[in-house]
Amino acid sequence: MLPPISHRIAAELACRPAQVDAAIQLFDEGATVPFVARYRKEVTGGLDDTQLRSLDERLRYLRELEERRRSVIGSVDEQGKMTPALLAQLQNADNKQRLEDLYLPYKPKRRTKAQMAREAGLAPLAAALLADPNRGPEQEAQAYLNTDVADIKAALDGARAILIEQFAEDAELIGGLRDYLKTHGVVRTAVVDGKQDEGAKFADYFEYEEALAKMPSHRVLAVLRGHAEGVLGFALALPDDASSPGVCELRIAKRFGIANQGRAADKWLADTVRLTWRAKVFPSLETELVGELRDRAEADAIKVFASNLKDLLLAAPAGPRATMGLDPGLRTGVKVAVVDATGKLLDTATIYPHEPRRDWRGALNTLNALAQKHRVELIAIGNGTASRETDKLAAELMQESPGLTKLVVSEAGASVYSASELAAKEFPALDVSLRGAVSIARRLQDPLAELVKIDPKAIGVGQYQHDVNQAGLARSLEVVIEDCVNAVGVDVNTASASLLVRVSGLSPVLASNIVEYRDAHGAFADRKALLKVPRLGDKTFEQAAGFLRVMNGRNPLDASAVHPESYALVEKIVARVQRDVKTLIGDTATLRGLNPGDFTDVRFGVPTVRDILAELEKPGRDPRPEFKAVKFADGVEDIKDLRPDMVLEGVVTNVTNFGAFVDVGVHQDGLVHISALTNRFVKDPREVVKAGDLVKVKVLEVDIRRRRIALTMRLGDEAPKPSVAGVAAAQDGRKAPKREAAPLSGAMASALAGVKIKR
Repeated sequence: MLPPISHRIAAELACRPAQVDAAIQLFDEGATVPFVARYRKEVTGGLDDTQLRSLDERLRYLRELEERRRSVIGSVDEQGKMTPALLAQLQNADNKQRLEDLYLPYKPKRRTKAQMAREAGLAPLAAALLADPNRGPEQEAQAYLNTDVADIKAALDGARAILIEQFAEDAELIGGLRDYLKTHGVVRTAVVDGKQDEGAKFADYFEYEEALAKMPSHRVLAVLRGHAEGVLGFALALPDDASSPGVCELRIAKRFGIANQGRAADKWLADTVRLTWRAKVFPSLETELVGELRDRAEADAIKVFASNLKDLLLAAPAGPRATMGLDPGLRTGVKVAVVDATGKLLDTATIYPHEPRRDWRGALNTLNALAQKHRVELIAIGNGTASRETDKLAAELMQESPGLTKLVVSEAGASVYSASELAAKEFPALDVSLRGAVSIARRLQDPLAELVKIDPKAIGVGQYQHDVNQAGLARSLEVVIEDCVNAVGVDVNTASASLLVRVSGLSPVLASNIVEYRDAHGAFADRKALLKVPRLGDKTFEQAAGFLRVMNGRNPLDASAVHPESYALVEKIVARVQRDVKTLIGDTATLRGLNPGDFTDVRFGVPTVRDILAELEKPGRDPRPEFKAVKFADGVEDIKDLRPDMVLEGVVTNVTNFGAFVDVGVHQDGLVHISALTNRFVKDPREVVKAGDLVKVKVLEVDIRRRRIALTMRLGDEAPKPSVAGVAAAQDGRKAPKREAAPLSGAMASALAGVKIKR
């Protein structure tokens, strides 16, 4: 028998079963991961949020496994085919695949050729030929002719079908063959005839081979996309120079004692083995392993997306300052929105400084008037079309209105938010085009508070995000958002329902009720007032209160991460030092001089006391980094302005398994390949950079026609020197002459594709 679920999870997490049992009980009672991680450390023995997320995920899987195990055992029992040995195997199956392998011979299925052959009385013929290959197949088959078996060929075909099914349903054999294919299998692709031009973007995979076990997720998803678009043929195979299908056929033969010794039935049995592998086992395993390959690649891509989203959500906020948002545009004009320090919309306008109107002076006057009227401190400029031109306008505005600071921010997802039901509810009378400018302004003030309103998939930090399992992606991103929101905390008196719903324990209905109650009764004076919100009971209050902040309220602790259930503990600390809470908060010397062990009791141990002392030292501390602004190089506004060896400042917009994309202000992100991130070996680009980081990069190569930019963060790297003919070819769109180094060299192509081409 397998150990209990908690013991299995404990072994995986390298912790004690009692810790897992405690966490499981809390989850089953409705506690959330953020709440358990922060406020139940004594109960779980200090399991952190990462461990708890893994625990929660594995718990779901193992409970599903146990439910399926019960179903399988029940099904075999009903068929009257259960044996002590089979029961032991089923009870010890430690994963779903192993369980299904064991169940396969007993799984109800449509009538197969083997079943029909058994019904025709051919099972003894199959057993006899397998047991004694000295028997002649044709001679043996004579005895089995009847009204259902017309001739010798039909008899032998039926016997073969029985053996093929028997071989293909042997759990031990299939498990071994699966492992062999996983270890030795390769993925092969080839371009579909006539699709060379149409599928040019998949040119790196027109003739390609890579080991199944080593193929990274981005290449898997690229190949699968090419296959789905009808450009690439795709297959799993065994390498010609390492192994052959004969190896697998020999494994099947050995399993059932089949050998070529010149006996009467040897050839017939060998042909049966060959058909088993080629027509039954390999196609089935190929489908399964390609599915696993896809699942692994999708899981990796989802992980990449989740990591990037977390970095973006936890990007440094500019803070509560009056901000002007500029959503750049040419013909349709630049949309302008001014919000106050809390994000409340104050004013809007549309200006036309660019083509075709070119009302530069009028645009400046409008912006100047808005800046003066609302005491604007920050200007947030969207990074879309006409961004750099609008940046110049803002720079001139800063000369006329000193004290302003301008920054370019990502406008990814702003248009999605503008047209959303949420935006319509928030700004029913505001034109859709102006709502984007509001979003741009607010995401500079507080990226987390604004980006939670947008479908994460519209933010643009994923890797093949539309090719992966959308339900799995959505679950992963929801977890990231929940963790980020609760790590930062939420001001209950200013937060939108979109932000509140991410708080531990709060449902969409409760989030809306909080906003409605706040609108009707004014700001919450303390956390206790939350209990007056309709349908917000004690259990929800327990889960949510520690993550909700009441700034400048009656109790200074309400602005901190100290949970209300611990206020009595704070009172003990206050009594010990003979100070009031207000004067104790922030007194580092006094707080660090206290021994956490002096304040423990039955309910609260040292970990909680230590957390409380740290929170009193810096109440409501924000885990996000200090705000910094990127400064794009003057005169570098388009990809055509880039030259090899230029050193530029940029912001990381996306991190993938093969490198990082960096915005250097030319409306086209450049790629820093993983090999160019640093001078040391890097397995994961996130070891070096994350989305939102400000970095210095050097331009290596530029392909204007394909709009590709190769960058390096190793500033000592030298750009390849293209020939004169190659440069000319790139500038006018022609192919470079043979043997000439075109601006997009093989190194650049490899950086962008990350593949080895089989010649």
